[in-house]
Amino acid sequence: MRNVKAKLVYYSRLAHKKGLTGSFGGNISVRVRDYIFIKATGSVMEEMNYSQVGVMKIDGSIVSAIRPSSEYRLHLGVYRNREDVRAVVHLHPPYSITLSMFEREVPMLTPEAQLYLSKVPVLPFKPAGSEDLARQVSEAMKNHDAVVLERHGIVTVGRTLREAFYKAELVEEVSRLWYQKFIASRE
Repeated sequence: MRNVKAKLVYYSRLAHKKGLTGSFGGNISVRVRDYIFIKATGSVMEEMNYSQVGVMKIDGSIVSAIRPSSEYRLHLGVYRNREDVRAVVHLHPPYSITLSMFEREVPMLTPEAQLYLSKVPVLPFKPAGSEDLARQVSEAMKNHDAVVLERHGIVTVGRTLREAFYKAELVEEVSRLWYQKFIASRE
């Protein structure tokens, strides 16, 4: 299980390093059988370490002394609806958040986005950590590997943490291109 925690720490720090989330924002989880390894609540992505990884069961019971992220419901809902998913990445990237205030769907501006993402809807705002948000995301993720949350961030999934992470990076890349074409060019 140390390897799972090492990957969670690595990708949490990488998300911050690449500007995909700041300070307390975002959370990442990995499913191993019926166990969910997830960033602890209040942890800073840039400073993540092994002691800041909580462990839960798919039924929602907490099996570690570490309190999981306040978004744990969102992660559990996705895992319960998608047997193929082994990782969930929720980040707060700036261009995706900006796009969410103007668009209802992320435009697939690159061949890679079309190939790996297909379609990325923008979901209406729901309060962070709420049951409403968890329900909305888990329902949308039945048919999508990525969604953007209005004024909140993105959620991506994958069969591996690496796959889910790079889908998140791809959503942000396309959002940055959209911003450069439609917003920055007007200034």
